[in-house]
Amino acid sequence: MFGKKLKTVLMLSLAITAFGTFTGMPAQASYTLNPEVKDATPALKQAAEIGVRTYNNPDMQDAANKDAIVVMSFGTTFKDSRKATIEKTVADIQAAHPDTKVVLAFTSHIIVDRIKANEGLEIPTPEKAMADLKAQGYTRVALTSLDVIPGMEYAYDTAIYDMYKKDFKKMTMGTSLLYWMGQENQRDDVSEFVQALSTQFPKMGEKDAVLVMAHGTPHPANAYYSVLQNRIDEAHLGNVYVYSVEGWPHLDTVIPMLKAKGIQHVTLMPMMMVAGDHANNDMAGDDADSHKSILEKEGFKVTPYIHGLGENTAVRKMFVERANEAWDALEKDNGIPAKSHMMRH
Repeated sequence: MFGKKLKTVLMLSLAITAFGTFTGMPAQASYTLNPEVKDATPALKQAAEIGVRTYNNPDMQDAANKDAIVVMSFGTTFKDSRKATIEKTVADIQAAHPDTKVVLAFTSHIIVDRIKANEGLEIPTPEKAMADLKAQGYTRVALTSLDVIPGMEYAYDTAIYDMYKKDFKKMTMGTSLLYWMGQENQRDDVSEFVQALSTQFPKMGEKDAVLVMAHGTPHPANAYYSVLQNRIDEAHLGNVYVYSVEGWPHLDTVIPMLKAKGIQHVTLMPMMMVAGDHANNDMAGDDADSHKSILEKEGFKVTPYIHGLGENTAVRKMFVERANEAWDALEKDNGIPAKSHMMRH
């Protein structure tokens, strides 16, 4: 009874309709309120901001279009991995938009400071990037993320969108790598990601397993790891298990599963954009509390695979598609007339 009432209330109040059905090359993936909702309040409109977000500033519609794409990543101090993952992905995004200014920003202020101190390289925070673009006369900005799940770091990205969108004529915010799960006729990012990730799996026998190390988060988006495990199981890829460094499931969650299946050899690989501190030390380090050492003590032979997701061509393609979605939303006519012609950097 309660479920039926709840469903009715949701249909009548939110009445959210899905757009962007999966076509291989994703279209703009976002939601809009049902036209029957005639008096949507600001709270209802904000609640319906799901997927790619778009803001048109009514006070700046006469401004000329000068466009930029801002790529937001947590960042890393591991220089080689940064070049092979983050910078390679940004280069791919730039190649997809050769006439548009593309800016890389790191959300970790600590990493920004360390890179500046150790390398003399200044990578802006998102706040600094927004201020610079505003000062340089950019009027339309597409924000895109290199986050895997829409957890705390992605919440930071969307906060940047909310805080700075009124400083520009138009701003869009793309989704994290994993966002849609096939609900409401949307595409299934998780299944697509599983296929992309599987391109780096080794050949496995019955006694072999792959442990995919996620980061983990106190954010409710930690639940994505359970969905990911479900899609892995449905794909019949062999003995593949997801665990996390700081969330759930833990390493000690999957060890009993490995023993129950008689697994003898384990490949460890990070499910993170870069192969940084977590991959090199927590996962594959020689300390007694590293995942490699713990597994070896439990009797498993362990092979670390120390490569970030950004080194995977298929995964990088998905990140480019997320950037393309944010860009397409920026280019889309939202019904507010613009009086000027577009110019780019």
